[in-house]
Amino acid sequence: MATYPGKDIERAAQAALGSASTPGASVPDATALGSVSDGGASGAGVVCTGCGTAALTPAQAAAAAWDGPVAPIAAVEPESPADDAGFTAGCYLTTVDGQPLRDIIDWRWLAAEDVITVGYIDQDGEAGEVELEREAGERWGFEFDGVLFDQVKLCRNACVFCFMRQLPEGVRPSLVLRDDDFRLSFLSGTFVTLTNLRPEDEARIIEQQISPLRVSLHASNPELRRSMIGRRAQHGLDALDRLLAAGIEAHAQIVLMPGVNDGDALRETLEWAWERPNIQNVGIVPLGFTKHQTALHESFTTPEAALNVIRTIEPFQARARVERGGPWVFAADEFYVNAFGAETPAHIPPAGDYGDYEMFEDGIGIVRSYVDEFAAACESGLAARAAEALTARNFTARFIVGEAMQPFLDAMVAQSPLAGRLVPLTVKNAYFGGNVNVTGLLCGCDIAAAVRNVLSEKQAIKVERRGDSGCADRASSAATENVRWTFSQSEDCLSESVYPLPPTGGEPQPLFLIPKVILNDDGVTLDDMTVQDIENAAGAAVCVVSCNPLDYLPEIIALADGRS
Repeated sequence: MATYPGKDIERAAQAALGSASTPGASVPDATALGSVSDGGASGAGVVCTGCGTAALTPAQAAAAAWDGPVAPIAAVEPESPADDAGFTAGCYLTTVDGQPLRDIIDWRWLAAEDVITVGYIDQDGEAGEVELEREAGERWGFEFDGVLFDQVKLCRNACVFCFMRQLPEGVRPSLVLRDDDFRLSFLSGTFVTLTNLRPEDEARIIEQQISPLRVSLHASNPELRRSMIGRRAQHGLDALDRLLAAGIEAHAQIVLMPGVNDGDALRETLEWAWERPNIQNVGIVPLGFTKHQTALHESFTTPEAALNVIRTIEPFQARARVERGGPWVFAADEFYVNAFGAETPAHIPPAGDYGDYEMFEDGIGIVRSYVDEFAAACESGLAARAAEALTARNFTARFIVGEAMQPFLDAMVAQSPLAGRLVPLTVKNAYFGGNVNVTGLLCGCDIAAAVRNVLSEKQAIKVERRGDSGCADRASSAATENVRWTFSQSEDCLSESVYPLPPTGGEPQPLFLIPKVILNDDGVTLDDMTVQDIENAAGAAVCVVSCNPLDYLPEIIALADGRS
């Protein structure tokens, strides 16, 4: 994988949890409400002056006592049918035409008609029903808090390669929520094993045409699959077969483990999948492991091992091009980077193979997209303009990336107009360790350490050029640089109106850039650091920019020009 990881490993957790904090899914408990709410999705809580504990609002209390799922209303569109009926943020929907609302899929399915009867809980905690009517094509006007209104379906497997079970202790809860929920597979693109699927779940998937699903396949051999994911492995395969036969489509993924499900086992699995036309494609990703476990130590990191995987799938790709018009089976970018190193751009499949890049977040197609965008930036003159802007202000842009990018990115930049002005800052992931090397899984502590090292090296060079110890001046110089880089802190310095500019002469000053994929939607890294935390730890300013060249190069120009 290159610029991004596969998925943000907590996205599904955030989608599942919404603002809920108890097993009731959508109803917060009193201790989670904190101080008086500002009128968010769950309504305004009241704080007890005696004990400081937040009390439930009448609506929240009634929702907590409701026998069934409730859908919390986060906002209501003005002048919509929902608004006309008097709904506001903080109310709840309980049913549509007498049917419970388990999730946003139920809502879309049940509310498809232009006249519906909804059950509700209002701000006063009163329950009732009201008929709503809309014009053809009109929206109902409800915005819900979260996509699941009941409990998230949790994983029941014991996958030997599970990344979430390899995380260090003390990480935030959303990082270790192990969901295996077919609804999140459909809504958010997470992969599921189907091992926890009940007959009523299968019937619902078929009735509501919840398709396509993203399915963790790993191996078709029953015993091998059982050894990889646990005793319910065959249940998942049988369920998949029934769903495929009923017309449900699937995107399959194989986590490949050396000496386990590669080689002949991989060929057998691909043949099994090929015989099922409703499996739209198969993505193969290499085993990832961290230092926070002792069972896994090897993946496809050597050129020979990575190349063997690529060669294994090539006959299947050739057959698929003829019979289905595309490669059908895809190896993650990491295999190509490990196999070809600096020559990766010459060997990565062409853009046409990746179609609309629907497996982008699985680490498939990222390198091709990045290489093509970088070439386009060079051909259009955008790269040259960025280099000119950096030169004019005496900046060197230090674009922070994981080690997975280094083999080809350094060479690519060195042969471009940005040579010497855009210098990738490759950061080793010491926080996770193992073979984790993608940019999207970098943590704030490692980024801060890398920035400090750059500043220390610059200071050492200055001292060497002076020819003395520089002790007295070193503190003064560091203090001056800290002042130079000081600005009103924010999650993204692109939102600042003025960026501090270095002198136009002398030693070029580093402009540290963090791709936004490193941060979650709350502006926090995987080790719970904000941009301000990183700046404080590094002793230098950092800026959050986009991930792709055609986006981040204009942002670099704006930063260099002081327009951001």
